Amino acid sequence: MVGLNSKSMAEHRNPALKSGVSYSFSLITISRSLQAKGVTLVKKRFLKDSIKVPTRILYHIVIVALSAAIALSLPFTASFVARNFLVYRSLIIEDEKFFLISVEIVVAMLLILFFNYIGRSWRDRKFSNMARSAGIAYFFTTRGSFAQRRIKKLKEEQGFARDVMIIGSTGLSTFVDPKGDLHNVIQNCREAKIMLLNPYSEGARIRASSILDPDFTVEKFGEQAMKSIDFLKGLKAVQKKIKLKLYGAAPFLKMSTLGDYLWMKHYHTGIDAQAMPEYVFEHNQNPSSLYTYFYHYFLIRWNNPDIPEYDFDTDELVYRDMNGNEVRREFFTKLEPQ
Repeated sequence: MVGLNSKSMAEHRNPALKSGVSYSFSLITISRSLQAKGVTLVKKRFLKDSIKVPTRILYHIVIVALSAAIALSLPFTASFVARNFLVYRSLIIEDEKFFLISVEIVVAMLLILFFNYIGRSWRDRKFSNMARSAGIAYFFTTRGSFAQRRIKKLKEEQGFARDVMIIGSTGLSTFVDPKGDLHNVIQNCREAKIMLLNPYSEGARIRASSILDPDFTVEKFGEQAMKSIDFLKGLKAVQKKIKLKLYGAAPFLKMSTLGDYLWMKHYHTGIDAQAMPEYVFEHNQNPSSLYTYFYHYFLIRWNNPDIPEYDFDTDELVYRDMNGNEVRREFFTKLEPQ
């Protein structure tokens, strides 16, 4: 009782101690939640790999059973054809002209369908080879519930315990929102390099004004960006290896590199990025793959000395030269409205 009273009195006398204790408890809670999510993802991947083998075995069993059923039905089919062949032959001889015209029409239709299928298959194969040469692995045009679940599942598999590189605007709907595609990825990756739009830059004003939604203002844009920064700051506090840079130009590409896969969208004027189609490029040894070009595009922007790094400890913008040496620091403050 005395110990509890002394502890409460100490916290009452020293409010910083109380806030420090609550902050430590919050960090412990975040750390435990991250560990639980990591264990869950590992279990899901193990379960998926365990299901693959029985599914393939079942597939082969079904094929063998189907082929056996067809083989066993052949004698009955042959006897049926033999019993009815004479009847069909007599009908054909009675009206031979009608039979020949019918056969000609049927054969012509089959030939048309066959050559159309061959031509379409050749064109599809040509486009498939072009897409494979460009490194395209997936392409999503819609964002329905089924497509959204598949996209999120693919990103979680590709980014688990891998290096992640992200370019976005505010990041709120991408990795802060629990329903976001990269919410689990950013918490279970090995290292994350993130570039977001500076909410107090001219580029943020341009992007906010280009969105047709009247409720979306520059102030709301800044609120979303600050929520993303606070989220990343919490991850950084639990020893996650995360670096954040804030660029000032209007956003052009929404891009996330998850290991050997690169997801890319285009920021179109007046259209929400969530409604835009998404391209997925895979890293391979083909020199014509676009994965390499977009990967280098990220590195060029990341190493640009005009784009500062955000210091989570001091809330300052740190400018560095091409060699990574610190040049100067600036306070992360809001610009005056123009």
